[in-house]
Amino acid sequence: MARAVALTPGTEAVGTCVPPAVDLVLGASACCLACVFTNPLEVVKTRLQLQGELQARGTYPRLYRGLVGSVVAVARADGLRGLQKGLAAGLLYQGLMNGVRFYCYSLACQAGLAQQPGGTVVAGAVAGALGAFVGSPAYLVKTQLQAQSVATVAVGHQHQHQSVLGALDTIWRQQGLAGLWRGVGGAVPRVMVGSAAQLATFASAKTWVQERQWFLEDSWLVALAGGMISSVTVVVVMTPLDVVSTRLYNQPVDGAGRGELYKGLADCLLKTCRQEGPLALYKGLGLAYLRLGPHTILSMLFWDELRNLVRRTQHQST
Repeated sequence: MARAVALTPGTEAVGTCVPPAVDLVLGASACCLACVFTNPLEVVKTRLQLQGELQARGTYPRLYRGLVGSVVAVARADGLRGLQKGLAAGLLYQGLMNGVRFYCYSLACQAGLAQQPGGTVVAGAVAGALGAFVGSPAYLVKTQLQAQSVATVAVGHQHQHQSVLGALDTIWRQQGLAGLWRGVGGAVPRVMVGSAAQLATFASAKTWVQERQWFLEDSWLVALAGGMISSVTVVVVMTPLDVVSTRLYNQPVDGAGRGELYKGLADCLLKTCRQEGPLALYKGLGLAYLRLGPHTILSMLFWDELRNLVRRTQHQST
């Protein structure tokens, strides 16, 4: 009996595509599940990326050192619950951004774009840009909540938000609608690059693993291996833009809503390199992989398995 083939996203025939509306729910659910496991590393990564931002002004000592030392510093200052700071905002961001991203990517697959040369890269980039724009307010709040800590270990500007809704309300009242999308200029390129790398390399890596027949074609291990390969590429290309995006989102603003530290993406890149050296763009690289790596692996695995489950259900119903 022939085995059922677990089709790689972007390579399946149009007739076997998961409906885009279903992919919206599956993508959002998969990434929210992954977020629950990886949010503590996101908290530590955010603080590592903000550390040193104002060192030139003599504002902050180096408080966070390495994975273990940083986790201990957060837990000691904020308690174990501090490691899940910003989780609600993180789940909101993952649901909004990835729901839109996977919906648009599925539309591209359904239209046959992903079957064209370079189609998965283009589809992933466009879908990522749209998702980043929609999810930007949630990412703004997530970053600001995760940066907050007691004075002894505080890095970056401290916004003093009490909750997700409170943060959104404060930003809306003080800065207007545009304030909710402050920093989007750094987020869109970051997610565009990451989304293109993630979806394209995941599809290619899965096909490559299947061709070598290391696992059964319908095994979840194929998606796991594809996610592991994809995660390396995602971290390498995303980390510099992730550092810049974190700083743009967390910086204080003046009365007109303009950033007090950076004018935009290019200005932040130049100032960071000039003041802290080019390697500052890879601050928290190890933590970035420990966060983005598992997140990519888990989200792509969950998404792929949920899609396969929907396909099997559709096949049985017909």
